[in-house]
Amino acid sequence: MLTVAKPKRVASVIFSFTILLYSQVASAALTLPLRSKKGMVVSAHPLASEAGILMLRKGGNAVDAAVATTFALSVVEPFSAGIGGGGFLLMHSEKTGDIKALDFRERAPLKATRNMYLDAAGKVRPNASINGYLAVATPGTVAGLYEVHRRYGKLSWQEVMKPAIALAKDGFILGNVLTQRLNQRQQAILNNPAAREIFTRNGEFYQPGEKLVQRDLARTLTAIAENPQSFYTGNIARAIASDMVKNGGLITLEDLKAYKPIWRTPVCGNFRKAKICSMPPPSSGGVHLLQILNIIGDTDLKSLGWHHPDAIHLMVEAMKIAYSDRSKYLGDPDFVKVPVQELLSPAYAKKRRQEINMQMARPSTEVKPVDLNSKCLRLPSSPPTSPASSPCLPHESLQTTHLNVVDEQHNAVSLTFTINLIFGAGVVTPGTGIVLNNEMDDFAAAPGVPNAFGLVGNDANSIAPRKTPLSSMTPTIVTENGHFRMAAGAPGGSTIITQVLQVILNVLEYNMDVGAAVSVPRIHHQWLPDELRVESWGLDALTLQDLRRRGHKIKETTPWGNGNAIAVTSDGTLEGAADPRGEGSPRGL
Repeated sequence: MLTVAKPKRVASVIFSFTILLYSQVASAALTLPLRSKKGMVVSAHPLASEAGILMLRKGGNAVDAAVATTFALSVVEPFSAGIGGGGFLLMHSEKTGDIKALDFRERAPLKATRNMYLDAAGKVRPNASINGYLAVATPGTVAGLYEVHRRYGKLSWQEVMKPAIALAKDGFILGNVLTQRLNQRQQAILNNPAAREIFTRNGEFYQPGEKLVQRDLARTLTAIAENPQSFYTGNIARAIASDMVKNGGLITLEDLKAYKPIWRTPVCGNFRKAKICSMPPPSSGGVHLLQILNIIGDTDLKSLGWHHPDAIHLMVEAMKIAYSDRSKYLGDPDFVKVPVQELLSPAYAKKRRQEINMQMARPSTEVKPVDLNSKCLRLPSSPPTSPASSPCLPHESLQTTHLNVVDEQHNAVSLTFTINLIFGAGVVTPGTGIVLNNEMDDFAAAPGVPNAFGLVGNDANSIAPRKTPLSSMTPTIVTENGHFRMAAGAPGGSTIITQVLQVILNVLEYNMDVGAAVSVPRIHHQWLPDELRVESWGLDALTLQDLRRRGHKIKETTPWGNGNAIAVTSDGTLEGAADPRGEGSPRGL
């Protein structure tokens, strides 16, 4: 084993190996960006990107294209997201420079209770928050899409829904991803008659190359095109509520009728010459993306080199601090007071940066939230809650999805939405084709009890009626001098924040094109568990050795994530790319 006697000399050698690795990756795995002068859509599925670009060809704007793409994803990615779930949207107006944020995340039903998943002995009932009707939170996708389109869309509501209706009615050819996801949730789908009818042929699951037709979903989407409120007050709402009663679910007509998306103020911060804006709470994404960038501060990562061990070490230690703070301070702002300004202040970033020893990794047990003199107190109109007392990292599964749209005027939309785990709760409302979410698993069923991903819960994220579970979704828009520079986002649970961080750094700091930015290997640390996650092909042996010397506990894993991005180059050309780890692709005018 190599003895590291002169860290600076070894670091230089490591950097040369890293550059060699980057060149090898570039020749083998990097996706090339698509370029266009007039407009672009990029999503996790080619057919959804086609739906969006069709709206731009028809003279629609970024909002029209985003709504069409989102509905299309609901059809072609029923395992990841859909009208039975919810999400977040960020939008940029090139004319005014304004950036707005829309929260259409799922919410706990009125009948939800703090201890709803506990047995008589006070223990969590296995899978009660994952499988079946009791796992479903009130969906928000339809309400969110209609709200943003009503305010800012240019084409008719019926027009933007046409591609999704056609995909459901006429069907589409299945690829490997959807069929793999079907296999992963076989039992849940087979146990639900409505899901079994859609996704199997007499109990036999569809295979790649076969066509999937969703006639019930086509009828549902047609009804929504005629009247979007039908999902919340009409026949669709009645079908959902009736099915809930029959199967022990909690969602009622009152829940559906009361659902309203919420316009929130985005969180924004400066990094180099750019202004970076992302989602505020109840997403933790924007706060901690900016917090990590603040801790990195004016450190010249570019001069160190991409994936230099010093750069990786600094990023990882900053990630630990951010995720530690997340466990204590982040929650639904309608129920807890979240100290956003304190967490994002330069003084706080400077204080936390001083804790970082560049030659030694701190164990996570020694990385603790700093007292901000701000308790997670109950707001006057909110149900009872209390400050977080133990680690909590609520998540979305890898089955979340993301899309970005930029139109010819450089108006932009960045949107992430989900149904949580693969095929959500594994149930479909009969006659509707709607795959329902299992977002209730993002709450803490009981303090100290891990959820589906082994993440530990606390009181701040306990279940309460109409409460929104904390999220990691991080749709992000970057501007320079008020003009569009970049849009990015990703699925991937608690890794969403660090994926988006690295894509942004790859573009703004390392001057990569977006194809390289979404393709190159990634790292991730979320404080607990105390491990530095790296893709198995991502770091060379000397870099790994240097990081281990500093005390990092490294876990090499299979590739993760499925993000995408659009950026504008110096000559005004748009370039977009989707992660080669998935099956998405960009489309341009």
